[in-house]
Amino acid sequence: MAQYLARCHCGALSGRYETEIAPCNWPVRACQCSFCRAHAALSTSDPHGALEFSCARPSLLQRYRFASGRTEFLICRECGVYLGAQMARAGGRLAVLNARALVPVPPDLAQAVAVRYEGESGEARNARRKALWTPLTTQSL
Repeated sequence: MAQYLARCHCGALSGRYETEIAPCNWPVRACQCSFCRAHAALSTSDPHGALEFSCARPSLLQRYRFASGRTEFLICRECGVYLGAQMARAGGRLAVLNARALVPVPPDLAQAVAVRYEGESGEARNARRKALWTPLTTQSL
């Protein structure tokens, strides 16, 4: 598996993404909700990969929840960068990574697809995430 590193601008938050998929084939999604648009987020994930979030300065980690409150969005309080989102479910924790936080962003990153999830039921949301999101390592935040 190839390993990709991500971090917020000031370095307080970081992530390690492992996948066998080449960046040109990553599923990159541009969610059209107000949060993701405000952060210009491009989410990516691999259900067969691994993701680990860490924090060098815990006081700078902002865990933000909105809408259903089931998902935790990880934001740096110092520089404002949105690193990714995670959720717990039976069977383990899952996450997506904001590809814009990768250092460096792969030059051959796949083109983003605009997605809209409003009106999606909680059951459909959980099934979609189970099928698409990346498992978090046990060491992750």
